[in-house]
Amino acid sequence: MHYALNPRTFFYSHYFHLGLRFGAGLVGITFLALQFTDMETAMTVGIGALCTALMDMPSPLRHKFNEMLASVLLCSAVTLLISLCAPYYWLLMTTLVLISFFASMMVVYGKKSMPLQLATLFIMTMSMEHQMTPAQAFHHVGLFTLGAIAYLAYAMGVAWLLRHRIKQQVLAEALFELAAYIDIKADFYDVRYNLTEQFNKLVRHQALLADRQQASRDLILRSHQNRKDAIVVQVHVCMLDLYELILSTHTDYAQLRVHLVDSPAMKTLHDIAYKAARDIESVAYAVTRKLASYAAISYEPELEAIEAHLHQLQAEADAGKPRQEALAVLRAQRNKIRAIIRMIGELHVSSQRIYEGTPFWVDADMQPFLSQQKYELQLMLSHFRMDSPVFRFSLRVAMAIACGLAVGSLLPYAAHSYWIVLTIVIILKPSFSMTKQRRSDRIVGTVIGCVITAVILRFLNWPAFILACLVLSTIATPTFIYLRYRYAAIAVSIMILLQMSLVAPHDVNLITERLIDTFIGAAVATVFSFVLANWEYQSLPRLIRQVLDTNLSYMEASFDLLQGQSRNDFPYRIQRKRLMDSLSGLSAALVRMLDEPASKQRAVEDINLFIVQNYLLVAHVAALRAILRRHAKDIPVDAVNAMLLYSHDQVGRTLAAALARHGGAAPRKADMEALTPIPSSFAEVPWSGWPLVQRRIRLLQADADKIIIHSEAIMRDVAPGATAAGKPA
Repeated sequence: MHYALNPRTFFYSHYFHLGLRFGAGLVGITFLALQFTDMETAMTVGIGALCTALMDMPSPLRHKFNEMLASVLLCSAVTLLISLCAPYYWLLMTTLVLISFFASMMVVYGKKSMPLQLATLFIMTMSMEHQMTPAQAFHHVGLFTLGAIAYLAYAMGVAWLLRHRIKQQVLAEALFELAAYIDIKADFYDVRYNLTEQFNKLVRHQALLADRQQASRDLILRSHQNRKDAIVVQVHVCMLDLYELILSTHTDYAQLRVHLVDSPAMKTLHDIAYKAARDIESVAYAVTRKLASYAAISYEPELEAIEAHLHQLQAEADAGKPRQEALAVLRAQRNKIRAIIRMIGELHVSSQRIYEGTPFWVDADMQPFLSQQKYELQLMLSHFRMDSPVFRFSLRVAMAIACGLAVGSLLPYAAHSYWIVLTIVIILKPSFSMTKQRRSDRIVGTVIGCVITAVILRFLNWPAFILACLVLSTIATPTFIYLRYRYAAIAVSIMILLQMSLVAPHDVNLITERLIDTFIGAAVATVFSFVLANWEYQSLPRLIRQVLDTNLSYMEASFDLLQGQSRNDFPYRIQRKRLMDSLSGLSAALVRMLDEPASKQRAVEDINLFIVQNYLLVAHVAALRAILRRHAKDIPVDAVNAMLLYSHDQVGRTLAAALARHGGAAPRKADMEALTPIPSSFAEVPWSGWPLVQRRIRLLQADADKIIIHSEAIMRDVAPGATAAGKPA
């Protein structure tokens, strides 16, 4: 279950606070307008506030202002244009289709532009039913803009007052998702769970975790102006370091299950992981309440149990039983777990006091860690081509809305084309999987909302109760729109139907017509989801190349850090973030592809394995860092660096060759040369950490070799007509 759906955390989450902010602003502005004007005028002002409220999301203040101002200007312009065209049917229909197309083209600017696209199309549908003279149109737009500016001023004021609070809430969400990630890893120690299914689950959650960590970065690292902000920066940095340590705990779980199948050590490891997840949740829980966090969980019983298991395995090994492999694996996991427990302790401490400086961000350029988006016209124009997924999506939306308008004009009852169009706008998304999910949520939510509204109007039709339902549904809509859209669909149906019942109390067919319109809109959106569709497998070659490219850069930065060539881990952190982002993009594409028709699915198993192998490379590097830190006092620097240099050479060549085979940069001459064999003297280094380093390097090289195998299998399935160079045969 999502953390924000838990009653214990729901009322402290930024989702609930967004709903409160949205509801208070929208209801407040509408009621304020009612004090000076009539209902119709107040509703126009309220619609202006509503369109701007759709852009009210957690963002840095300057970005938030720019995004909401863009909504005010664009939605006002669309309202004016539609209002002026309304008296001329053919011109109105043409304008609606064109606006639908260009609004959908805004998707090219990324997911930050999605609410703006929705706001634009929403006000387009709300304006299409009104026929006005030019003078009335300008007056109407003036009222709309007044409401939009009023909400902009209100939202910016609240965001400024709560700027630190919003950072805490977004950081807490990232911590909750990290705890959920550890819960998934804990089940690797439970033999009841299939390892392949657990890996798939872990990889999918990694995409979500990366998204939440990026949201935290964008808010926290973009501006840290006072000592209070230093605490959230400290917790954020500590969270990222903890995440890397958690990555390092990856081991050969299949072998672990074989070697420890008859030992209670597996349950002990599971219990420690479960406790660690709850410990991190306690930090997140404290952050949401603006409190310092203190450790309240003891790991001593489990750590003592692991030591007892180690003693038992050692005794069995001394007695001649084949327990050396199990002993080595369990000892390595014990060491990593102790490091994680210490880091969780630091996570608690980082929430308690303010340090004078956080080395990670003082005098550092944070831009590489932050989301970068330039809203340039040239970027949109560059996608005016048939092979662009965004262009095809925009055409798809425009055609679907044209069809919806045509169907609406043929309905036997009073035309409500705007409801059909609104349903199409909400359901039809850039990817088939998103459209499929939205269609299901929209239909189920609308049906439930209509039933609830019918019950209210039939048995509970009291003004005070209806007003309370309107306020609650207004708060619930934004609260759940990014959390559980189905709940938001229920709330918005209740809200709009109750408003319509107040305007037209004698319309007995109101709910029935809404249901019919919703089913028609859903049917149109479903049909057009197959028109000019952009299937996920078509983007796989680009995503595979991106992962290989970022992994190559990550390995360069990693080995520079491991060999001591760079004392500053800032470049390493940047490359690690880039690699995690690229893996998250590929994981998200795979999840979306699994929701597409079976005939459009390609190389599912190989993509899973490719993602896992890249993830394992990160885990091996994290493990090497942990080993070198743990044995830093007696480390034989020259011998270790020689081994790392060899491994860097081999892994770098493997990844470069894989990238070149799939249309990336041409391999360097050195990449094509034979590898230098490992010097025999490596095996004679008298250092306790040497076997651990050798084992991790062997695993690192083996997994790099598997990456090239799986990437080629993917390309054969996705683009069977391609040559090894990535070009048509």
